[in-house]
Order: sequence, then C-alpha cells, then structure tokens
Amino acid sequence: MRMQAAVLRAGTGPFVVEEVDIAGPGPGQVLVRIAAVGFCHTDVLPRGEGFPARPPIIAGHEGAGVVQALGPGVTEPSVGSHVLLSFDHCGACENCLDGHPAYCRSFVQRNLTGTGTGTESGGQLVTDAEGKPVASRWFGQSSFATHAVVDVRNTVVVDPDLPLELLAPLGCGIQTGAGSILLALGVRAGSRVVVFGAGGVGLAAVMAAKVAGAATIVAVDLHENRLDLAQELGATHVLLGSVDDVPRQLRKITGGGADYILDTTGVPEVIRDGVDSLRGRGTIGLVGAQSRDLVLGPAALSTGKNVMGILEGDAVPRRFLPQLVELWQQGRFPFERLVRTYPLSEINTAERDAASGVTVKPVLLPGS
Repeated sequence: MRMQAAVLRAGTGPFVVEEVDIAGPGPGQVLVRIAAVGFCHTDVLPRGEGFPARPPIIAGHEGAGVVQALGPGVTEPSVGSHVLLSFDHCGACENCLDGHPAYCRSFVQRNLTGTGTGTESGGQLVTDAEGKPVASRWFGQSSFATHAVVDVRNTVVVDPDLPLELLAPLGCGIQTGAGSILLALGVRAGSRVVVFGAGGVGLAAVMAAKVAGAATIVAVDLHENRLDLAQELGATHVLLGSVDDVPRQLRKITGGGADYILDTTGVPEVIRDGVDSLRGRGTIGLVGAQSRDLVLGPAALSTGKNVMGILEGDAVPRRFLPQLVELWQQGRFPFERLVRTYPLSEINTAERDAASGVTVKPVLLPGS
C-alpha cells in the first residue's frame, strides 16, 4: 500500500516527506491510520554515529490512530478501533510476564534498531520509490507516517470520542514521566520530589508528583518559561539550573534533601548534583540517555542513597495509559498544556522548536 512518511535519509540531514510502500499486517498485527504522533528527543537518536538504528529510517514512536486492517488471527482490536501506540515487547520473557515489559529481554532489538526482530511478525517492510528498504520498526511502529503496522500487544484501545491529537504523546514521553513518579519510584504522599529538566517528560513527572500528593515539588531547568509552566502545573518551587551550588539550594528548599529525584537530562554533572541533593536512603531515577560515563565519588551512596535506571516509566501501557486518560478527564493531569500541533510536512520545524524549547511537546498530524 502506498503512504506518505517522513524519512530520515542521513544523520545530519532533514526529515524528507516522501511516498513509500508499506506491506500489509502479518499474523498478530494491525494496520493503523495515524491521526497524530508526538515528536520526542528519542526520535533523533538515529542521527548519532554508532547507534543501532541507522538512516534511512522512519522514526516516530508516540502514534495514535484508527485501525484499518487486521492481520491473520487478529480479533481485537477491531477495524475502526481508536488506539494509542506504545513500545514493543515480546510478552513472553520473564520481565514481560512479571509485569515489567519495558525491561523486555529483547527491548533494544525490538525498539532501537528500526528493523525489529526480523521474524515474520516483527519484520514488516517499507520500501521507497526505488524499491529500496527503509527501516520501519522504530519502537515497533515508525509512526512518522500516514500509516503504520504494529503488533496487537502494542496497541491501547481508547474511547473514539477522545481527541487523538492530544492523546498521542501518552504512548512514550508522558508515560515515562508520570510512570517514573507513580510506578517506578513510587512517590508517596507528603514526600519531597525534585525533577531535573522541565521538558515533556519532566513536566509530566511534575504533574504526577502532584497527583501522588508530594508536599514539595521542585522543577529545575535552564528555561524560565518552562519553570513558569512547571509552577502552573504543580511545582511548589522552581530553580534555575544555572545558579551556583544547585545541591545546596535544593537541600535548603527540601529541608535537608529530597526523598525522590528524577533526572530527565542524561547529563552526568546534573545527575551528580541530584545524588548530592538526596537525603539518606533517597532515590534518584534516571530516564535521560547518558552520552558520557557517570562517575560518582567513593562516598556518594554511603548513606543508603539509590540510583535507579528507568525505561518507559516501568509501565504496562494497557493498564497505565487508561489511568492517565482518566486523570486527564478529571482535570488532574492537564498534559494538553504541553502540546502544539504541526502538519507532518513541518516535521523539521517541530524538531527545531523542540530543541530550542519553543514547544514542549510537538505533535504531528500526518493527515493534515
């Protein structure tokens, strides 16, 4: 089937919207017409040298749309179902069976190579106008396109009356921020929370900390406009990351140190500041991809401090995303404040706006 997709042809080049051909859904898969897809920093990782996924590739991993066709053996979701798309996982390894699919044994192969597992159910193929293959299994969906073929287990059915252009980012970035607070860290009422980075993931974490009943919620960022938004969304305090001695400032704000810290930056120096800002037995969760080694001093963790790596908020999407939707419907999780929409043809503008901080969460509309 012919469709439009934003293809990354070179690591240093722009996304190019072009006509490509997509195969139909195989066993256990569905074809989804993409109504909206969030743009996330993760979607530019294939630009990096040595990364498992390489151009040409169709990125996009926060898709939402309507099921158009079913592969062999599929009964649910049905044609016409409105679905959110999330990360790929096998559903059969010990971590998947234990309710932690983000730590699936084959997570990297399924999500970060762009080619999936290479099996019949995972190796869906897209070809360009010259008949050459384009990597099209980014996070099991490659949804920077008008259509995507995804495995059934990666779909979450939602009420068709809900706006897909708002719900799309729930599939990864919003899920990661909120899940890290509510699920992985298990933030408790009355606790003290610090979030480093007030982008989409960080602001979702701020909103989730408010839902959890944290008494002190501190957002740290380099952009004053994002700190202003963080306060509107639930932060009790904000701090510019450029101030002197960030740990001392945070210990003062939290009355001796934070119980929980979430780092969304991946910057080793920021993470070290976070460790120094914890009280004894506190935990810092890391969701930002670290590009350099993290080195801690010999006594950094000596008071029972914990460092936790977190993927996808340690969420089960089919269970957690409906909970986030319900919180949003109650007015307790206003993530729509983060969203700005763009037609797919303006994907390069969306990338620049996200990188500069102009837009917190760009959402592309392939059908517009």
